[in-house]
Amino acid sequence: MTESKDSCLICQIVSNKIPSYKIYEDDMALAVLDVNGANPGHCFVIPKNHYPIIEHVPDLELGNLFSIANKISSSIFENLKAEGTNIFVANGIPAGQTAAHFMINVIPRKENDNINLQWKPKQLSEEEISTVELKLKEQIKNVEMGSVEPTNKPGPLHEKTETSSFADDEDDYIANQLRRIP
Repeated sequence: MTESKDSCLICQIVSNKIPSYKIYEDDMALAVLDVNGANPGHCFVIPKNHYPIIEHVPDLELGNLFSIANKISSSIFENLKAEGTNIFVANGIPAGQTAAHFMINVIPRKENDNINLQWKPKQLSEEEISTVELKLKEQIKNVEMGSVEPTNKPGPLHEKTETSSFADDEDDYIANQLRRIP
């Protein structure tokens, strides 16, 4: 995965050297339909800057990319009448990454669409689980979490008003989900 920006297929799409079906674009990101997608509407969300894997993408850009993927997923439900979506990242060749440019796949799903993203669970012993937990926990506690400040305040789309309640928010969520059922 040492492909350079000049030879990167995704960077060529970003620079319009290769035509694409753009469905979203801003200063940092681009979303295009996958012409060889798993289902109609399968798209990928990509940073305009060249980053081979997720670990190289700055937190601010990564947050923007996942926000876009979320909005595209909502649009897929509403406009393509999908029953579900898969939102995933293939990070590295062993994980199925085929281009040396980070991307988020958003795949529309319907029941019995013959797309299989299932795997056979592996049983680990208590000792194996504990060893993995300790290794990850030790490394992760030393990771600086960037400049994103956690907050308990709701975002602008979920601002509470004096007349709203969390029950109302839950009812809206359930109503929206019910509208998505064919």
